[in-house]
Amino acid sequence: MTAAAPAPAPLRVGNASGFYGDRFSALHEMLTGGELDVLTGDYLAELTMLILGRDRLKNPDAGYAKTFLRQLETTLGPALDRGVRIVTNAGGLNPAGLAAAIRDLAGRLGLAARVAHVEGDDLTARAAGLGLDGVLTANAYLGAWGIAACLDAGADIVVTGRVTDASLVVGPAAAHFGWGREDYDALAGAVVAGHVIECGPQATGGNYAFFTEIPDLRRPGFPIAVVEADGGSVITKHPGTGGAVTTGTVTAQLLYEIAGARYAGPDVTARFDTVRLTGDGPDRVRIGGVRGEAPPPTLKVGCNSLGGFRNQVEFVLTGLDIEAKAELVRAQLGGFDAEWTLARTDRADAAVQEEASAVLRCVVRSADPKAIGRAFSGAAIELALAGYPGFHVTAPPGEASPYGVFEAASVDAREVEHIAVLPDGRRRVIEPPLATREVTETGQPPLPPPLPPGPRRRAPLGTVAGARSGDKGGSANVGVWVRTDDAWRWLAHTLTVEEFRRLLPETADLPVTRHVLPNLRALNFVVDGLLGQGVASQARFDPQAKAVGEWLRSRHVDIPETLL
Repeated sequence: MTAAAPAPAPLRVGNASGFYGDRFSALHEMLTGGELDVLTGDYLAELTMLILGRDRLKNPDAGYAKTFLRQLETTLGPALDRGVRIVTNAGGLNPAGLAAAIRDLAGRLGLAARVAHVEGDDLTARAAGLGLDGVLTANAYLGAWGIAACLDAGADIVVTGRVTDASLVVGPAAAHFGWGREDYDALAGAVVAGHVIECGPQATGGNYAFFTEIPDLRRPGFPIAVVEADGGSVITKHPGTGGAVTTGTVTAQLLYEIAGARYAGPDVTARFDTVRLTGDGPDRVRIGGVRGEAPPPTLKVGCNSLGGFRNQVEFVLTGLDIEAKAELVRAQLGGFDAEWTLARTDRADAAVQEEASAVLRCVVRSADPKAIGRAFSGAAIELALAGYPGFHVTAPPGEASPYGVFEAASVDAREVEHIAVLPDGRRRVIEPPLATREVTETGQPPLPPPLPPGPRRRAPLGTVAGARSGDKGGSANVGVWVRTDDAWRWLAHTLTVEEFRRLLPETADLPVTRHVLPNLRALNFVVDGLLGQGVASQARFDPQAKAVGEWLRSRHVDIPETLL
């Protein structure tokens, strides 16, 4: 009888970038800080694609994250020496161009690097035929199988354009373990691991609600997912690095920029309501139990377009009669169609002038930059000697600047040509999934029994609850979680959609959906329209909703004294 082949060893996948502009030294730190098999880098976001699109308008050979190429100048050699394979979406709108630039860099350094890339996501040239008129960029979110094909062909470096962030982990895991297209549970587990590490140090204490509990957050380490053959994983970090990996930091990142329990991707729909977290030692959290389902038949397409031009002036209002001063400015600038926001940051009887001041922000938009350039900002400054007492502004008059609009669309997966360009130049077409399933939420899970009545105390929600928020186009999500079963019994029955709207009045007239995730003791709220037409439109003071969760935590509610 032939002995069964041993199971492949776990795959250690690190992350060295969560966005275009993340810590430059992270690639070197991750390569030299401990053992890795694969190192990923996520450089793309909705706003990044707009930035790269404008770069490409100026230079057709541009369109990729130039930072990554500079990082490789000192790290390509160490990566090859250690046998660490690099997978990154830094290719942006021009993955072939970045792959060629890496080959040129390797040649200058005297290194032999096998470079592959994945393309087909860029639908801009075909946008009109797909019903996506007038876009600057249109990119389908591809999956993991092109990456896996490149790695199977021996690539040392795989460059992609717009793939889902988690695909940077799923692809290497699928290649390493030999998963098939219908190994949904394993694929879903890798999606969850990829989602946790995709934003770098947000999994190790960055942006963490209970950050004061992290022993050393001055320079948190970047995360590692140790992925196992069944798709389970352990989230950790290199020894000796700052920050921490706890069930709390992992929970927070799991709730980042998601919607309901079904997290749809191009290769699998991961069931976030099945995720289970357990501590596995210092700076180690095990993720298990993840179930997966067939992916939807469509791919998400991120579309960026130029929305027009924008200008703004911020008036500082100090001391008494703040509302009357704001009303005077509005009347004096009445010739412009403007969006006004008064931020009452002032306090009475302030000992510091800045603390006695509020900010009145005036934003104007137009298709004509001249109409809202110096014609607007100059008119605002002309009020300096004719306006409210104490008149001053935060910046000198300026010209209008372009702004972007983001829209999420979808196309049939069969309309997108997903191509792996292997290290030897051969082109392999990645077929769309044969089995698909529309994503439908099947109702909310049952809630735990409420806490029995008892004395309560008025206190900030954040005394007992953590939160993390983020953006998806014009929508915002706010994930809220607690750390004990009793706190969950209270939160699940207390933080309803109505209470959420009461606590955050800016959401009162917007569609708000609540999703329940009992395994994480968490609620996720999706607020449609809070961010207008996306981050690039700058429709809001916090255009990516990064701090909405902290605003919610600061609001006061009646909390059972047993939880305090």
